[in-house]
Amino acid sequence: MESPREILKRHGLRPKHSWGQNFLGDEDALETIADALNLREGEPVVELGPGLGHLTRFLAATGARVTAVERDRDMLTVLEKEAIPGVRVVAGNAATVDFAEVAGAPEVAVVGNLPYHLTSPILFRVLEQRAHVTRAVFTLQKEVVERLAAEPGNRDYGLLTVLLGMHFDAENILTLEAWRFHPPPRVDSAVLRLTRRKAPRAPIIDEARFTRVVKASFAHRRKTLLNSIKSDPALGTPESLAAALEAAGVDPQRRAETLAPEEFAAIERALGPVVEKLPPPTLEE
Repeated sequence: MESPREILKRHGLRPKHSWGQNFLGDEDALETIADALNLREGEPVVELGPGLGHLTRFLAATGARVTAVERDRDMLTVLEKEAIPGVRVVAGNAATVDFAEVAGAPEVAVVGNLPYHLTSPILFRVLEQRAHVTRAVFTLQKEVVERLAAEPGNRDYGLLTVLLGMHFDAENILTLEAWRFHPPPRVDSAVLRLTRRKAPRAPIIDEARFTRVVKASFAHRRKTLLNSIKSDPALGTPESLAAALEAAGVDPQRRAETLAPEEFAAIERALGPVVEKLPPPTLEE
């Protein structure tokens, strides 16, 4: 397989730093990433940001039905000229794409080497579309993967860890040093695998309210749980929130990063029936 440098040169192109383009051409790493999806022949898989098509070739070799979603016109031209057998190339934005719709299937696997600035939007997109995403494998900044795979009590544990953890099992499966990319990014990367659970870790009454509970809890990480959760007045009065924590069996003096997803769910249920449906909060870390 040609290196990213060779393909770019052949097409008269250079990486676009503003787009966060760091191309992975390491064949061992690419094979590991493709294998991590455990794709079956004919299974639909959506690749986000295929770039020069290095991972795309390994995905196609599994016999899966690959839909490659690319936004960069130059990369689209490259992919069209390379004409990888068994791959359908679609112009689109990875941060806004409907995975099932673009693949033409009710359930899909998703994979991609994600630009760092699009990490959170795409992960929240996966969360929103979890009914259609069986699993996902993403190459991300190493510290982000460590955060998403963190256990309660770890300082890396945060909002996205809990929200994704309610519906997916998260694994850090591979570290990729910066030198493996062209051009090398400033930090190392890692590969995250998300596998959808058969059922959420715990029942909740209202999804939007659960999300607000988690976000408010992490709004002020240095504060105790009760003082932090009070930052969202839509959840209730300080008195009702204190009562909910007591009913859920959660010490109000704890901090958010010590709570398991099941405990956040218990707090949401303890708030009682939803009298007025709350809109979901803006999801950003």
